[in-house]
Amino acid sequence: MAQATDGPGADVVRGLLQLTTVVQAIYACVSERHDLTPVQARLLCVLLDGPRGMAELAHRFGVEKAALTGLMDRAERRGLAQRSPVPGDRRALQATLTDAGRRAAAAFHAEVGAELGRLVSTLAPQDREQFRSTMAEIIARCRTSPAVHC
Repeated sequence: MAQATDGPGADVVRGLLQLTTVVQAIYACVSERHDLTPVQARLLCVLLDGPRGMAELAHRFGVEKAALTGLMDRAERRGLAQRSPVPGDRRALQATLTDAGRRAAAAFHAEVGAELGRLVSTLAPQDREQFRSTMAEIIARCRTSPAVHC
């Protein structure tokens, strides 16, 4: 890591690290306001897009299935998510949000969006667009690169 912060583009790398810290702090603060841990909030936001298989979730979260099972147990106890069999595969389970989980995820997502929106609200429109475009390019590259796990 020392090389990345000392060579060409070091200012950009430092800026990205600092921005990551700011975004994670916002995420954690909003999670706490919603009585969620950051990982619970992430689970709810992932499931907001629809049901996900347990194996897929474990891979996406970078955890063993047992750790994901614990996370789902806690979400189920709180009435936020549920597991159900995958149609056509009696061994597999999928996770879905309950109505309460959908409301919690939507409220959390909206508040994080508002907080992050405030971060860029003072930028000039062309600077905001350049920032959006640059982020989109980086994200797209991460999604298509087998060497990068975003």
